Amino acid sequence: MSLLKNKILVSLERALKEGDKIKVSTLRLLNASILNCEKEKRRKIAEMKKGLPGKKLEKSSKLSNQEILEIIISEAKKKKEAIIGFEKGKRQDLIQKEKEELKVLEKYLPEQLNDERLKKLIINAIKETDAKNIKEIGKIMKFLMPKIKGKADAGQAVQIIKEILSQN
Repeated sequence: MSLLKNKILVSLERALKEGDKIKVSTLRLLNASILNCEKEKRRKIAEMKKGLPGKKLEKSSKLSNQEILEIIISEAKKKKEAIIGFEKGKRQDLIQKEKEELKVLEKYLPEQLNDERLKKLIINAIKETDAKNIKEIGKIMKFLMPKIKGKADAGQAVQIIKEILSQN
């Protein structure tokens, strides 16, 4: 079992004991997403390697910390999108619930880059890719994403890139 999955399960157990309903529901949802991805991975491996013994199949379908991190990033993104939707619908009760659930998920994400650090990374990416205009955003993002994945919002990075390139 990966360290990250173990950390999530330990936190879930602690939240159950403490009666923290938001944390319990969020971590259960996260754990369900992890289990679903493991099942899907197991199915794909079973199709590719027919006749693989059950123990080996199960072991090879365990998710790595990086794969689990991808799931957490995806779940956090869903929460952020839900918050935006609820803000448009003026649903304060649901906004608050989504924000609390997002806080739970963020505890399992790498430390987020502040605006200043993100901007430095973007400036470096622009220099490294020798990008001159907004048409080259794809090239910049391809270079930048491995450095910011899980640590910063890609949409925010695109906005900063546009601002910097429009000044040139």
